[in-house]
Amino acid sequence: MTTTFEVWAPGAERVQVATGNGAKLVRHAMRPVEERPGRWRAEVADAGHGTDYGFVLDDVDEVLPDPRSLWQPYGAHGVSRVYEHDRFAWTDQSWRGRPLRGSVLYELHIGTFTPEGTLDAAIGKLDHLVSLGVDAVELMPMASFPGTQGWGYDGVHLWAVHEPYGGPDALNRFVDAAHGRGLAVVLDVVYNHLGPSGNRLKSYGPYFTDFYATPWGDAVNFDRAGADEVRAFVVENALMWLRDHHVDGLRLDAVHAIADNQAVHILEELAIAVDGLAASLGREPFLIAESDLNDPRLVSAREAGGYGLDAQWNDDFHHALHAALSGERQGYYSDFGSMETLAKALTRVFVHDGTWSTFRGRHHGRPVDVHRIPGHRFLAYLQNHDQVGNRAVGDRIGATVPAGLLKVGAALVLTSPFTPMLFMGEEWAAGTPFCYFTDHVEPELGRAISEGRRREFGRHGWAGEVPDPQAVDTYRRSILDWAEPGKPPHREMLEWHRSLIALRHAWPDLTDPRLSEVDVAYDEEARWLVVRRGRLTVAANLGTGAARPPVTGTRVILASDPAVHLDRSGAGAAGAGLTLPGASVAIVA
Repeated sequence: MTTTFEVWAPGAERVQVATGNGAKLVRHAMRPVEERPGRWRAEVADAGHGTDYGFVLDDVDEVLPDPRSLWQPYGAHGVSRVYEHDRFAWTDQSWRGRPLRGSVLYELHIGTFTPEGTLDAAIGKLDHLVSLGVDAVELMPMASFPGTQGWGYDGVHLWAVHEPYGGPDALNRFVDAAHGRGLAVVLDVVYNHLGPSGNRLKSYGPYFTDFYATPWGDAVNFDRAGADEVRAFVVENALMWLRDHHVDGLRLDAVHAIADNQAVHILEELAIAVDGLAASLGREPFLIAESDLNDPRLVSAREAGGYGLDAQWNDDFHHALHAALSGERQGYYSDFGSMETLAKALTRVFVHDGTWSTFRGRHHGRPVDVHRIPGHRFLAYLQNHDQVGNRAVGDRIGATVPAGLLKVGAALVLTSPFTPMLFMGEEWAAGTPFCYFTDHVEPELGRAISEGRRREFGRHGWAGEVPDPQAVDTYRRSILDWAEPGKPPHREMLEWHRSLIALRHAWPDLTDPRLSEVDVAYDEEARWLVVRRGRLTVAANLGTGAARPPVTGTRVILASDPAVHLDRSGAGAAGAGLTLPGASVAIVA
């Protein structure tokens, strides 16, 4: 059997591919590809699936891994291995995908979702997600990164599944099993930067440019000389996950950190390519952006001058809800916490939509046209990996906010006009933290990460201990405790989330994406908020004393506190009808 090897190395005068097993690699000369300047190609006999290989540039005595490696069995620093996608026996032929609209997402980190920290072990927990009622699983990055445990945002082999998670076949097994249970799979991909450790792309060509400064050093080269091949590298990578691993959607990490001044932005090019792939797949894969820009152009139609992405994370909603529940006002929470900002987030999406941002010291954002852009294009969440893990000790909101307010927060997320997302363990108010952890093998890099983390929180006034990201215990503390869901008070919180998700699926009023139809009333002093969604009214009391917000309806269909009382004779009268104890919420029909 003959295998074709190809690599882009525009600055090299001679390129070889070395194939074999382990240390016994035989070099083969490669020839330039005339139709793709800078590319080199070679056909090698008996180098099929499972063959180790790498590339040698200009006779330097070093075998480099393939930039497009699909399999890194020796880790990020080792050579590559041939992987053939068509060898996997899929059983999801009848799967036609699941639309983002109307779905509830569940974000998880494979390394801490189970004690084993593997994709195969995570398959054993999929039935829990089915019983919870979620529709899609969002996996934090799978791309191969240095070491064993980490968040995955320092990946260096963007085409290869992290080997400690199980490698490429394990991801296929997970996706196949999820589809068999009716669950879609979303994968977090990182195109704004690559990790420093094990990153050999600069050896091959101009994958990066110093024209732009980023927090991670040189920017990914999307618009300077050589950018055509770099853009192809990213676009074809996205299509690979969707086509070859049967993934249903991609979450694009921190797109605000992508520097691209071309007329067609790389995000628009991605969206066009994914739309083109949909016809051949027989399903509609989607793209979700993480962005700090508060710019609705990301999710606006291309015909209207937008990029045409399907959705974006909405941190303003998170900040408004978190600050209202917790009372925190430090850092980027400084402009949030009032009922007014929470009401604005629920009806106008962005709190900062051209308004002054105290945290940034400038005006920020652009308004969302609520008559043209549907609410499902924005993700709403009370917790996610960033908002938990980027706290000094990785503490979840349940560590400081009482159960009653947690239930209020869950209700406002899961009855919102947006696409709701939960973070693993949130459904049972997990007692385990989710810390920031790394596993860099270079002592100097590991030490710099640990010291930098301590300095960062010291500057923000944190006086307590900051867990060492490099310590194995920091990682182990973050693993979910699966004994918790069956014990009080976790069991009660789990049932609350199940009830809310079931309610969302049962009532079309809650999945109606028309933002112009959402009406919110509130009392700043009494700390109550009433959200009207069609035939349903969500009444929340974030205060400590009882409240009597005005509601319409004749029956309570779900309440977080048994003391909630609806006086039918007074229902609908201003200030009368519904009695809410402190820190409680009720849905009235």
